[in-house]
Amino acid sequence: MSASRVLVLNSGSSSVKYQLLDMTDRSRLAVGLVERIGEETSRLKHSPLATGGAARETTGPIADHEAALKAVAGELAKDGLGLDSPELAAIGHRVVHGGLLFTEPTVVDDAVLAEIERLVPVAPLHNPANLTGLRTARALRPDLPQVAVFDTAFHTTMPESAARYAIDVRTADEHRIRRYGFHGTSHAYVSRATAALLGREPEDVNVIVLHLGNGASASAVRGGRCVDTSMGLTPLEGLVMGTRSGDLDPAVIFHLMRVGGMSADEVDTLLNKRSGLIGLCGDNDMREIRRRIDEGDERARLAFDIYIHRLRKYIGAYYAVLGRVDAVAFTAGVGENAAPVREAAIAGLEPLGLAVDGGLNAVRSDAARLISPAGSAVAVAVVPTDEELEIADQTYALVGTGDA
Repeated sequence: MSASRVLVLNSGSSSVKYQLLDMTDRSRLAVGLVERIGEETSRLKHSPLATGGAARETTGPIADHEAALKAVAGELAKDGLGLDSPELAAIGHRVVHGGLLFTEPTVVDDAVLAEIERLVPVAPLHNPANLTGLRTARALRPDLPQVAVFDTAFHTTMPESAARYAIDVRTADEHRIRRYGFHGTSHAYVSRATAALLGREPEDVNVIVLHLGNGASASAVRGGRCVDTSMGLTPLEGLVMGTRSGDLDPAVIFHLMRVGGMSADEVDTLLNKRSGLIGLCGDNDMREIRRRIDEGDERARLAFDIYIHRLRKYIGAYYAVLGRVDAVAFTAGVGENAAPVREAAIAGLEPLGLAVDGGLNAVRSDAARLISPAGSAVAVAVVPTDEELEIADQTYALVGTGDA
């Protein structure tokens, strides 16, 4: 029997998300999460989808990522899906920053690991954790292909006019300062899924993808290729997010350091962890913000209005970048579930051919669907993202036997 399974790992600083997929039919065999790694209260949640059994949860100290992956392997083995299975073709890893070198999924070797590590200064919150997961998985299964799938890869098709900042070229090149973009696996998946929803090929469709979660980003996709995206050198640029400021006059940073007496680390923490929605109103959960708005909370209302204002600016900007727009697609936690966000973001854009049908928008569903009125010049869609499936697809396309 040909190896047809792919284990997808998303290693965070204190967590590991995982899914095991059978690529013969792209079905999920198991999903799970290890969280609070390194604490006494570590927890592993595992759902054995292949067997139809009940979800299992264990608590207790898990010292590090090696212990976490061994625990994951143990849970999979209970279902007959262990890491030693000959049916396991590869392990696919989410890696946030691939710079300009990694434009497609890549089998990991020592040289690849060294380059990912070299990118740590531009992704200090993400690449170290991704590296830990890669190294641990390689140690557990050194004979198995480990594939890195990069968040930045989909955005490497941006033209230089979109990717370059207007700063001294020599300085920018020396320090690799440019716009890389993130959430690439989501933008790739959703742009293709939107084309499928319209019954068209990705090469024939221009899409504005709005990935709205706690982290949020927009992309302009022309014929299946990204031509602009809202995140930049880091995931801080762009839309208002749960805890990140998004676009900001750079002089604010100098002002806070010179006048406010803040250190570089303090400003970094402010903009990444104490800004965005949580900085504006104390909540970064859109459901809670909407509840507060319904109760007349003006701080929550202002936070929502700022969030929507920035989102509408990017829709308009990317409409101009693309020239012709066939669809606007909402995805991720907020984009898929917050009907008021979708309604407010599109409201008033009717002259651009954009509109939302109130009844269709109110329907809750896990399926990709149109929420624009029939006959609209531009489709407005809700398309659930599937980054794990995208990583598995890219991994298996690279290492699969082709006869699975």
